[in-house]
Amino acid sequence: MVEDGTVIAEDRASVSVNSSNLVKEKEVKPRTVPPPGNGQIIYEIDPMLRSYKDHLDYRYRQYKRLREEIDKYEGGLEAFSRGYEKLGFLRSDAGITYREWAPGAKSASLIGDFNNWNPNADIMTRNEFGVWEIFLPNNTDGSPAIPHGSRVKIRMDTPSGIKDSIPAWIKFSVQAPGEIPFNGIYYDPPEEEKYVFKHPQPKRPKSLRIYESHVGMSSTEPMINTYANFRDDVLPRIKKLGYNAVQIMAIQEHSYYASFGYHVTNFFAPSSRCGTPEELKSLIDRAHELGLVVLMDIVHSHASKNTLDGLNMFDGTDAHYFHSGPRGYHWMWDSRLFNYGSWEVLRYLLSNARWWLEEYKFDGFRFDGVTSMMYTHHGLSVGFTGNYTEYFGLETDVDAVTYLMLVNDMIHGLYPEAVTVGEDVSGMPTFCIPVQDGGVGFDYRLHMAIADKWIEILKKRDEDWKMGDIIYTLTNRRWSEKCIAYAESHDQALVGDKTIAFWLMDKDMYDFMAVDRPSTPLVDRGIALHKMIRLITMGLGGEGYLNFMGNEFGHPEWIDFPRGEQRLSDGSVIPGNNNSYDKCRRRFDLGDADYLRYHGLQEFDRAMQHLEEKYGFMTSEHQFISRKDEGDRVIVFERGDLVFVFNFHWTSSYFDYRIGCSKPGKYKIVLDSDDPLFGGFGRLDRKSEYFTFEGSYDGRPSSFMVYTPCRTAVVYALADRDDGLETLDPKS
Repeated sequence: MVEDGTVIAEDRASVSVNSSNLVKEKEVKPRTVPPPGNGQIIYEIDPMLRSYKDHLDYRYRQYKRLREEIDKYEGGLEAFSRGYEKLGFLRSDAGITYREWAPGAKSASLIGDFNNWNPNADIMTRNEFGVWEIFLPNNTDGSPAIPHGSRVKIRMDTPSGIKDSIPAWIKFSVQAPGEIPFNGIYYDPPEEEKYVFKHPQPKRPKSLRIYESHVGMSSTEPMINTYANFRDDVLPRIKKLGYNAVQIMAIQEHSYYASFGYHVTNFFAPSSRCGTPEELKSLIDRAHELGLVVLMDIVHSHASKNTLDGLNMFDGTDAHYFHSGPRGYHWMWDSRLFNYGSWEVLRYLLSNARWWLEEYKFDGFRFDGVTSMMYTHHGLSVGFTGNYTEYFGLETDVDAVTYLMLVNDMIHGLYPEAVTVGEDVSGMPTFCIPVQDGGVGFDYRLHMAIADKWIEILKKRDEDWKMGDIIYTLTNRRWSEKCIAYAESHDQALVGDKTIAFWLMDKDMYDFMAVDRPSTPLVDRGIALHKMIRLITMGLGGEGYLNFMGNEFGHPEWIDFPRGEQRLSDGSVIPGNNNSYDKCRRRFDLGDADYLRYHGLQEFDRAMQHLEEKYGFMTSEHQFISRKDEGDRVIVFERGDLVFVFNFHWTSSYFDYRIGCSKPGKYKIVLDSDDPLFGGFGRLDRKSEYFTFEGSYDGRPSSFMVYTPCRTAVVYALADRDDGLETLDPKS
């Protein structure tokens, strides 16, 4: 615990453990986290922060104090973040040691298949820090006392009564057929069954193009898909589409499938619904072979309130891993909130992040729910306006922000190529500035306002769309802090919401997507705007881009996890869907079918990714918006060496339309949303050449004339840079 800024020694549970049965530590290359900097560079980057220097300096002092205490008591952040080598199940040549931090328990014993679930067979002992321990020597034949794959739990006599729990550091847990509770699994496969990584991890790409995915729902069939199928079927698709990173949701075990993986019960265990830990490793290794960076959607913002399978009330108290009382409960998410001021919570979460990087070779994380972490109000019913008083005051949870600084420090110090992305809607200043400079340390923040803005706009008539409003939202981000832009993510695909494609085309998507049948005005409009929205989001929205699987081709309908009928305490009933998986899958076959209009959307998304790969415009420092014409409904901007022209007008096309550019020369089209390959009308000739005129126009030193058809987006490049993007082979 932390009281008045001081860490209480009693909370350092495993600072001192019984050393009689120490486990051999793995041989690791010497790695250290660099010492803290002075934390003052943030004031040079943003002089406005000087008005909040007291708060920011206090935050940095707390971070430095923790680093010093960790160095003093734990041997440094590198050692502290290997808590999985001190707690949980640990195998040595002599046997198995099991340790668990449960200070609230009065007694504890290890139970499982190995001892016929006898609570009197293997009684644990407690040390002065609340750590329970037992050592199980090998059998006489040298085999381990607990066979690999057998079920285990810890039985505790707690203030809340006798309780059987899955060990907090368990590496695998499963739900037996016909049973409700999960069981912990002692996971220690023989050497010949352990997966050996064959391929090096890719270097961090300069620009991130992320394919957000969920293994369980990645099948075209109504079923829970497997790591192996995702490896063999989905990863090659992602590579072909031109993405360079895959972000995988719902990896950490979660008892409730419909939580989308966000109500985690077993933080160190990969979801058993999709396969074994070795199969997940094989998936990640295959992604690396394809050159794909693999990001994990990690949940450290809250935990499931499930008391049978998870951490809630683990030792019979509500203040074990979490804040007690209302502060430890998120009323909207119906989940528990961690106490980031607890020494052992810091050990647990830091080690958890390290575990996934070290054991599974993930290349980084998308941290979920960071806004909820950073503020005591959790961002609920709060409208952030950008006023700095909203970020640096009494409503900021400094313990949580300090944890985020520590985890970013650990990740980037030990794994320099790793990527961290934070889901923050508040716009917290310093969020993406390195920790040593005084920042929180993330590489990117998710530009969440963009998706909300598109939904807001899509509810309006075309005549009411404002070009300035679109531009403002896309470019409203902090200087020098990188963002991941997206038009929509998994949030918009859930039941109760609508994807962009569904907002645009609604029920016409069911009957008018065959190319050999007449279209409708709604479908024509939807296909055109779907492409334009995605391209302008990538073009102006950030330094990285994200798409949720299936949305690249306008996946119809919504995601609805299998669920039964729920009867509430007040007698009301929430209807289920008969536990159907029909809408919990991805119909990739629709995007692949060249006789459907979905295929054109998929091909456009593919061309868009390859355009960015070739020109690297998202990370270019050059960005200039030369036109946002509310009358013509035209937006023109430069990003890198490219000129983007968007005509959002619903009927007006413009001949000999003059657009400004920064460089003189001959321009050619490198991407045209109206190309028939992309479901367009083919109103432009890709072979046309456009020569610039001298003289200032729209604030640019040169200009050239174009034809801009209604509802189209066209990208131009100097002809000497155009070396074949338009000849992408659809079958390659």
